[in-house]
Amino acid sequence: MGGAVGWLTWLASPTYRRIFGANAAAARLSGTDRRAAIAEAGRLYFELPRLWLRPADRPIADPVEWQGLDLLEQHLGRPGGLVILTPHMGSFEVAAQAYAERFGARQPLTVLYRPARQAWLRELEQTARGRPHMATAPASLAGVRQMMRALRRGETVGLLPDQVPPDGQGAWAPFFGRPAYTMTLAARLAQQTGAPMLVLWCERLRRGAGYVVRVSELAEPLPAASGDDAALQVAAAAAINRSMEVLILEQPGQYLWGYNRYKSPRPAPVGT
Repeated sequence: MGGAVGWLTWLASPTYRRIFGANAAAARLSGTDRRAAIAEAGRLYFELPRLWLRPADRPIADPVEWQGLDLLEQHLGRPGGLVILTPHMGSFEVAAQAYAERFGARQPLTVLYRPARQAWLRELEQTARGRPHMATAPASLAGVRQMMRALRRGETVGLLPDQVPPDGQGAWAPFFGRPAYTMTLAARLAQQTGAPMLVLWCERLRRGAGYVVRVSELAEPLPAASGDDAALQVAAAAAINRSMEVLILEQPGQYLWGYNRYKSPRPAPVGT
């Protein structure tokens, strides 16, 4: 049913087709991968009501397997906390919830999100994403401070590195050959706290068979600190983008190609 929703959305929205097509062309996606991604996008949105609206104390209903647990275990419990990057790939909602269910009691998670413009949806996001051992932080100065405090307590923070940040909170860096406004927060958190950085994403298995949460290192390490902070942040954003490209091309059919990755940033919220 979710796959059908994906195709209906594709057929009904010329804007969605345009953005999807341009993004897929930049990454040189095959027709097979494009068709898979259209269906997967529908499954993503179709699974949200169950993930968001179930009682907070009820676990994820579907089986969740883990790959790379040893790598994650190596970084838990260390001073400085842990920074986790999760791109718009697979079921990123399940990725955060699965971490909170398995490791949250041991090392709580704070996830960054961009509040919706609509008041009703903003309230739903705050309620639905607030789970045991998982806090949410808005993409604002207050949210950044909240994440810094979490890391200093030795906790974990999670970010979507391919989400377009508000104006003034990112740098322009290549992403599949096109300039994309890219957040600098992820690198700054790691640089200022010494926290290690891992990639964690959740593959949605076929025919509702469940999920596989995959943990890995960045394909490319962050650049070393330099005297020119602006240049350092651009270089770090570019390195993170290249690491995301490597990851996405491993399973491009799971990526949300309809996300408007190359849009101009909107103004930062008041008070940031």
